[in-house]
Amino acid sequence: MKATTYAERLRNASISKSTISPLREEIGVDNIDFAYEIQYVNTEFRLSQGHRIVGKKIGLTSKAVQKQLGVDQPDFGILFNDMEVLNGQSISVKELMQPKVEAEIAFILAEDLDVENLTIVDLIDCIDYALPAIEIVGSRIENWNIKITDTIADNASASHYVVGHTPKTLDEFDVVNCHMHMRVRGESVSRGKGSACLGSPLNATLWLANKMIKMRQPLQAGELVLSGALGPMANIKAGDNVLAEIQGLGAVSVNFTE
Repeated sequence: MKATTYAERLRNASISKSTISPLREEIGVDNIDFAYEIQYVNTEFRLSQGHRIVGKKIGLTSKAVQKQLGVDQPDFGILFNDMEVLNGQSISVKELMQPKVEAEIAFILAEDLDVENLTIVDLIDCIDYALPAIEIVGSRIENWNIKITDTIADNASASHYVVGHTPKTLDEFDVVNCHMHMRVRGESVSRGKGSACLGSPLNATLWLANKMIKMRQPLQAGELVLSGALGPMANIKAGDNVLAEIQGLGAVSVNFTE
């Protein structure tokens, strides 16, 4: 079947809030290029509906999760303007599918990253500032029964995101050694640090920047990059409030309603 067929299946699942069987049962677990083709079809569809791309998210930045899914690289998804939830505000669980949360560092780019074979110095020079972030992930695949091609096709299991309001430049906090603590209803659910994200969130972002150049879709000035989880994901439900604090970077929060 064509990529458009699978893309439509994922769109319908999102609209109906009904999960579907893993796509890998039909497209396989190794056909990563085809999975990105499915994702691209839905990206183009959303653009045709008037939505705007505001950035990218990086997934599978934990070596443990990579091992679990049998892959040796991260993946990425597209962030649209309507995925934003304002810091300290609420979102209804009715808008979500199998939601989980994870705490991340978000980077905002000051310049385009469109030169081949980028180095970490190139990247650092192009980052304007960082923000604390909560990513709300969700899966259209039943029971989160995913492998790499399932999550790529499903826009890297993206759902929504929240960013804090305390911008910091890279010299104002320790991106590698900063500690993260996330609480749900005041109870600790996740701890980690910058190095849990591929050794550094900058390493993950460099991977993304070079990947997007190879795909002829280079990252652009002003884009938001969710660089990957600093600790384990946590399940959420209606009535939960989530607070994530990242050492030196500040805090971000979100509430979940019926």
